[in-house]
Amino acid sequence: MACKNQKALDLVKEAQALMQPDAVVWCDGSKAEYDKMSDIMLKNGSAIPIKKRPNCLHFRSDPSDVARVEDRTYISSKHKDDAGPTNNWVDPEELKKTMRGLYAGCMKGRTMYVIPFSMGPVGSPISKIGIQVTDSPYVVMNMHIMTRVGTKVLEHLGTDGKFIPCLHSIGAPLAPGQADSKWPCAPIEKKYIAHFPEEDLIWSYGSGYGGNALLGKKCFALRIASNMARREGDWMAEHMLIMRLTSPEGRRYHLCAAFPSACGKTNLAMLQPTIKGWKVETLGDDINWMKIGPDGYLHALNPEAGFFGVAPGTSYQSNPMAMECLKENVIFTNCVLTDDGDVWWEGMGTECKHGIDWKGQDWTPEKGTPGAHPNARFTAPARQCPIICADWENPAGVPVNIIVFGGRRATTCPLVFEAFGWDHGVFLGAQASSETTAANIGAVGDLRRDPMAMKPFCGYNMGDYWQHWLNMGDKVGYKAPRIFYVNWFRKNAAGKFMWPGYGENSRVLKWMCSRYDNKCEGQMSAIGVVPAPGELDLDGLTIDPQNLKDLLTVDKAAWSREIPDLEKHFNAFGSRLPPRIKAQVELFKQRVSS
Repeated sequence: MACKNQKALDLVKEAQALMQPDAVVWCDGSKAEYDKMSDIMLKNGSAIPIKKRPNCLHFRSDPSDVARVEDRTYISSKHKDDAGPTNNWVDPEELKKTMRGLYAGCMKGRTMYVIPFSMGPVGSPISKIGIQVTDSPYVVMNMHIMTRVGTKVLEHLGTDGKFIPCLHSIGAPLAPGQADSKWPCAPIEKKYIAHFPEEDLIWSYGSGYGGNALLGKKCFALRIASNMARREGDWMAEHMLIMRLTSPEGRRYHLCAAFPSACGKTNLAMLQPTIKGWKVETLGDDINWMKIGPDGYLHALNPEAGFFGVAPGTSYQSNPMAMECLKENVIFTNCVLTDDGDVWWEGMGTECKHGIDWKGQDWTPEKGTPGAHPNARFTAPARQCPIICADWENPAGVPVNIIVFGGRRATTCPLVFEAFGWDHGVFLGAQASSETTAANIGAVGDLRRDPMAMKPFCGYNMGDYWQHWLNMGDKVGYKAPRIFYVNWFRKNAAGKFMWPGYGENSRVLKWMCSRYDNKCEGQMSAIGVVPAPGELDLDGLTIDPQNLKDLLTVDKAAWSREIPDLEKHFNAFGSRLPPRIKAQVELFKQRVSS
């Protein structure tokens, strides 16, 4: 089907004139198109077939292009204060001038692919449409998996539908006769990931990797969408998993959870409960759009169609359902290729004595360096998850009962507690923190704040973002979800984890559901409502009684020592800090100091 939307046609015409590709191809989302992209990349040597996994390919990126480049990512609002202290800012006209200079002729020798895509099921009242231009077949293939691509999107867009323009180039034009590299990209100082929130516009240049290039993901679904949601006033774009829990009696609960990196978000989304009779189904593992439904409740929808997961650490112990997703039709990036024709990564739970590492070099464990890049990825269709929920593509979304925030804390923070109310819950999310480890920059044990796990992804001033949370709570009123905070990572004096985690986390989720149904009273503390003795279902679990006591104990003195850091965190937002959050800070100080 030909595009009939004049604004979309104008976008492509202007991009073609500026970027000067050799050809322009409109993507139709078909399997034949996906296979054609695969063939192109197999023939030029950038893709490697994985013999042990049908229809799976492996790619190795350039060592300069392995992850999101946060220091090259910009929220280019008209006024710097609208971007806020958590974002990089450049004046929009200055940034556009720089990027137009880079875009000029950037696709010479290459094909421009035009990708009409929908975030969310096509036609859902929660979904949004984007149109991305790119010169990367790798991006086309990944967008096929991660979004809904093609003619159905154009049909729904019609002649005057709204879409988000997404310009992307790897930034590596080819002169006549010039040989291409296996992972073309621009040097780091020429990489730009730019967002223009007042125009709902995304420009990306120089990177072919992940969220820098798959513009439907963090760029659209979080940075631009978070600002759109605030502006439109009745929805939210959040960095959250979505899951359904079903009790033995058939009672359904929908839970959304926001965790910073390395806190087990995907593992929780695909949890295998250890408590008898409970069932978990996955609706999404990373992004959540929540809109107020006709019934007055928040309804959650996963706008993505696939999983773009971190491979290292994924195993049959940590996440068996994710492993089951990866048997076919998957794109792997920066893993190890084994001698017997499979992929491997650290923490997979199996041994690899020899392989070819993510840099294309011979590798053995004795080499002393990781074989897979720590940010090695898999791109897998969500429909392949064995526990994907039947409602994961329900255009109305699912009603949200519970929202969970969390962090990675070895000390102080208990296993679980519930907020006293919506404002207090927003405060808990706004102060969410993890302790640094040897792998982070900074002194071990220092706190790193990542509000709502959105610090890298909020597309506007985070003080205004918290106000939007408060406004949404006012709008849903008594129908608001209950808010909880968890910490799976407490350690004892010997440095050992006190809680077993993984499937045992279902015991904590069951307590949340009991609280939602007002079936247990909990125990009041200075920071929230913790489980009262005997309320956690520990049937079949062996746990040291002292560990359990410590996991649920609130040490007011330890919390009071965090007040200076907490005040520093919130003071950074100045006059944009909502008075209701400021009031929650004062209440927290009073409770932990009394």
